[in-house]
Amino acid sequence: MRATASLVDTNKVKLTVEVEESEMAAAIDAAAAKLAKQVSIKGFRKGKVPKNVLVAHLGGAGALRAEAIRDSLPDFYAHAVADTLIDPIAQPDISITAGEDDGVFAFDAEVEVRPEVALAGHHELRVTIPSPLVTDDEVNAQIDRFRETDAVLVDVDRPIVTGDLVTLDAHVEQIDSDADPLDMADYMYTVGSGVITDGVDDLIVGMRAGEELKLNGSMGQGVVATYQLSLKKVQERELPALTDEWVQENTEWTSVDEMRVAIHDQMRRMRVVEAQMSQRDAALSALSDLLGEVEVPSTLVDDETNERLHDLGHRLEQQKLTLETFLQVTNQTPDQLLATLREDAARAVRVDLALRALVRQEQLEPTEEEIEAELETTAEAMNVTADLLRTNLRDTGRVITFRSEVAKMKASRWLMDNVVYVDPQGVPIDKALLAKDQSGELDA
Repeated sequence: MRATASLVDTNKVKLTVEVEESEMAAAIDAAAAKLAKQVSIKGFRKGKVPKNVLVAHLGGAGALRAEAIRDSLPDFYAHAVADTLIDPIAQPDISITAGEDDGVFAFDAEVEVRPEVALAGHHELRVTIPSPLVTDDEVNAQIDRFRETDAVLVDVDRPIVTGDLVTLDAHVEQIDSDADPLDMADYMYTVGSGVITDGVDDLIVGMRAGEELKLNGSMGQGVVATYQLSLKKVQERELPALTDEWVQENTEWTSVDEMRVAIHDQMRRMRVVEAQMSQRDAALSALSDLLGEVEVPSTLVDDETNERLHDLGHRLEQQKLTLETFLQVTNQTPDQLLATLREDAARAVRVDLALRALVRQEQLEPTEEEIEAELETTAEAMNVTADLLRTNLRDTGRVITFRSEVAKMKASRWLMDNVVYVDPQGVPIDKALLAKDQSGELDA
């Protein structure tokens, strides 16, 4: 087979293909063998019909050739895609140009291909991830959580602050509703918890016992009510003194210092794991943001959305759940689920385009040795031979897909090595802090 590719439009390629006579002959023989098993001719068993008898039965060699073309054209196209290393993203528009009846068989195929986009600023990319560092204040806050188990409530005569416990009477009356008002007496409310309604925490801070607070707020599900709160008593938690004796009696540690070191170490390991888990996704998201307002082909988004929907259905089937049950549990409509999947798919496509751009601009195309090594690794994971996988990739036109995946893995590693990671305050993070695997130490 001889195949050449030429650019027709920005994202459209034309393949010009000529099929070798030997390949066409093999296709005709394969079509004859298939039809021989299907047709019934008096005097012959199925599968044992001589080729010349079969041709006569079909109405001539032209009919057999047409069947062979119909059967083999998808394979011819797939091989042409593999040989030219184009990257189609849609079904081709194929037209036969020669050899439909006899002679050299040839066809053209126009197909939309993946667009090439450009990146700018990836050498200066700063990626925000959670800080792996633990501050003394955070350790102290964790220690205070232990102390709160022995805290006592003490009445205070001062303006309310976040964290105080306020004893109050509440009168709640729905607006534009005939529902009976709701009254609660001596309700103990933790300031800052937000469990009454939005806005309470902002207004109650700074008030004192004996005052009243009135506001309109949501009761959920579109219901609005008037909340009238009478503040009766304000209390704060008084923590026990942090001493070695208290630590020995109430924790697994023997001293304040030991407790502080242990908590700091555990929090540090958890923070490092959290930061490590954020690295790749955050870097890929930041890279895709460099594409700006690049228009993503709807074909790619549609395909990715359908694939995600198929994967979801497969996972639900494994869990013996229906899509209807999943929608009920997640409180979604089919349209909302599809919109979410499509939004995720669009992000994934942008990441894919960004990685491919990084491969081109940083010349990260994999070597033949790297491709072969990855092919053998993949074949082993699939429990097939490398030769079988190699043949399958060519027969299905996915050679370029496999090469691209290897290239994107290289690009991803380049990205992880070259971006600057910063914490939410914009302070650069030492990559050495992220290098060690902490996950096995979390239970230590």
